[in-house]
Amino acid sequence: MTVPSPPSPAPVPLPGARHGRDPDRAIKRGPRRVPAEEVAATQRDRLFDGLVREVATRGYDNARVSDICHAAGVTRPAFYALFSGKQDAFLAAYRHGIAVVSQLMEDAYRDAGPAWPEAARAALRTLLDVLASVPAFARMALVEVDAAGPDARRERDALLRSFRRFFAGAGPDPADVDRDALLSTVVGGIHATIRERVAQGRAEELPLLLPALTYAATAPFLGPREAGRVARADRADDGPATTAPCAPCAPGQP
Repeated sequence: MTVPSPPSPAPVPLPGARHGRDPDRAIKRGPRRVPAEEVAATQRDRLFDGLVREVATRGYDNARVSDICHAAGVTRPAFYALFSGKQDAFLAAYRHGIAVVSQLMEDAYRDAGPAWPEAARAALRTLLDVLASVPAFARMALVEVDAAGPDARRERDALLRSFRRFFAGAGPDPADVDRDALLSTVVGGIHATIRERVAQGRAEELPLLLPALTYAATAPFLGPREAGRVARADRADDGPATTAPCAPCAPGQP
């Protein structure tokens, strides 16, 4: 007798990938009372979507709590029951979204196989594809994070340091080069290039950066010839693009 496999868990949506006021996300009224924790979780997710979209559209400084609540279809008292203020909500949405993106990158890195160059390229491709699929989150996380205060910037800096884990299999360093300084330069350069494109309102073009960023990530460890080979790999051989969970549910994002 074959035992059926357990169902896969539902994908965790990226903040900003859905409309907070989508009628399908409204808390259903009826004779059965919805548990308070379920209500709070639904309101939290809708506020994440409302915050990301408002911050991407208006900028962090100009996005008011009332704007976020209106975009989410959630009352101000409900907002303040979950967050102490706009910065607290921003940090929660940022952490949640970065965890989603990081998990998708780690899955791609692992599934690409044992060869580090291909695994690194797969992680980069996933990052670019996911950010391109939810431009609002890309702008919030890469551009507006600079305006959200020192705590947000520390979160961003810690994230960039964490990306060094994708270079664990890169092999030996070039002779007489400080590895920490090299990785800081590579990761920082990749981040700056992606951020610039997002700040220009061109997040949908991010996948086009894959060859250049792959070359920048691998050349210090592989040399120019092998890095060029990995960078020139045909995207069609990688399969379909990786979109953020629920991104197709959100057409016309800001």
